[in-house]
Amino acid sequence: MQNRQEKILSIIIKEHIKTAEPVGSSIVSNRYRPIMSSATIRNEMAELEKAGYIYQPHTSAGRVPTEAGYLLYLEGLKLKDLNTAEKQELENSLGDFSEDSLKSTAKHIAKISDQAVFWAFHKNSLYYTGIFNLFQQPEFAVQDLIQDVSLVIDRMEDVIGEVFESISFGPQVFIGAENPFGPIFSTLTLKYQKHNTTGLLGVLGPMRMNYDKNLAILKYLEDKLNF
Repeated sequence: MQNRQEKILSIIIKEHIKTAEPVGSSIVSNRYRPIMSSATIRNEMAELEKAGYIYQPHTSAGRVPTEAGYLLYLEGLKLKDLNTAEKQELENSLGDFSEDSLKSTAKHIAKISDQAVFWAFHKNSLYYTGIFNLFQQPEFAVQDLIQDVSLVIDRMEDVIGEVFESISFGPQVFIGAENPFGPIFSTLTLKYQKHNTTGLLGVLGPMRMNYDKNLAILKYLEDKLNF
């Protein structure tokens, strides 16, 4: 893929994450003028669509990233650091690393990420929070999808029990077809071992989520939990 196509894809994804709306060529043009003409941007977006990285949800709309687009974006993603206040908030909540402290940390993660959070302290002990955040996502406002989300919540313990052993240690990303909760979701997980106990932390939401921020959260916690 050409470098400028990667940059255009990155702009489309970041704008879509921020607004939940299709992204038109005019928005991309505003970011690139005068380096790239509007005609060139439209042509490059057409190539991205032909390659399957973006699509047009309906006539006259802008473009939305596909699962393949998000996966390509993640390949080149450079992790950012959390700000000082966010680090301090998580640090304070971790406390003595007891289950109560980790539950408090999960609530803070749900607030920072604006997604649902689950924490399996070991394979048969599950806590989750931030479920309301899922129902607030525009993607899940359709009645059929509300039912899908509800079903996932009902089956969360079973799903995590099924995948607990197979998930690798460290931060992992499961998007769309790879997602154990279903293709409409993305899940970011952190499997760790502390005090001879293996745990699994996860951030669950739609494919349109702030991967920069959420992966930074997990990376920060990985350094705290694995010692």
